[in-house]
Amino acid sequence: MLNVGIDIGGTKIAGGVVAEDGTIVEQLRVPTPVDPAALADAVAAMVRELASRHDVHAVGVAAAGFIDATRSVIIHAPNIDWTNEPLRAELETRIGRPVTLENDANAAGWGEYRFGAGRGSRNMAMLTMGTGVGGAVIIDGALLIGGNGIGGELGHIRFVRGGRPCGCGQNGCLEQYASGRALQREANDIADAGGIGAPLAAMRDPDGHLHGAAIAQLVLADDPGALEALRRVATALGEACGGFQAVLDPDLFVIGGGVASLGDRLLDPVQLAYSTALPGYGDRPVASFAIATLGNDAGLIGVADLARIRG
Repeated sequence: MLNVGIDIGGTKIAGGVVAEDGTIVEQLRVPTPVDPAALADAVAAMVRELASRHDVHAVGVAAAGFIDATRSVIIHAPNIDWTNEPLRAELETRIGRPVTLENDANAAGWGEYRFGAGRGSRNMAMLTMGTGVGGAVIIDGALLIGGNGIGGELGHIRFVRGGRPCGCGQNGCLEQYASGRALQREANDIADAGGIGAPLAAMRDPDGHLHGAAIAQLVLADDPGALEALRRVATALGEACGGFQAVLDPDLFVIGGGVASLGDRLLDPVQLAYSTALPGYGDRPVASFAIATLGNDAGLIGVADLARIRG
């Protein structure tokens, strides 16, 4: 049985035909239109193109934003001009078949749970360290949706009272301290201080920007300044995971996103901070940690599988 998964990002739409075992049979990518109507048209055109070459059973669409409990309406989106947007109905009208709509972080988490690093787990939390921090929670084999459909937003736990302003309108959210953007901020602070920050400062581009790829290059070379920047964001993430353990009690944390490419250099300080923040540590079971394995394909694979289940 083949299903189509569509992952709508801020800059691109990725779509693919996915088999029941999570294998991508064919994949397409197009730029994300700015206009919401044009975006819906682009998704429909992608589905029609894929369905013209494959016997498609169900269609799933993943999108960033708060989705209502019926999985029909985008209540709020951070990167696209959607407010109370009835996206599922709009897509079903254009596509002419039922559509499963899901939050993109939830879709990616489900993909890792079913076919990636979380395979074999029953209770898993995924945190995606990208521009922000995405979250997905699977409890007893079911994706956590919440009473209003907005459960699992782990990146928007208030981590520091009165802390840095967040794009969600609050202050001190975890994603301001444990994301790829937070890593760039910490690396810039270390570069400005001189000393061990000199190699970081030397990696700035002609406009004075220090990019994530340059920081990663120095981390993988075990540069002290870059490792210190990584330790700071990893510590924030690990401390938060100690709190998540108290509430959700997962047996596995999966870490995804661009920062996760740093592997054990990220996981080691995350686990150290987790161990110091875990209630009852030493007298209770602890979770395992793993790096996500599906990369940028996790969302479209996950939402295709959710479409198969829900459809």
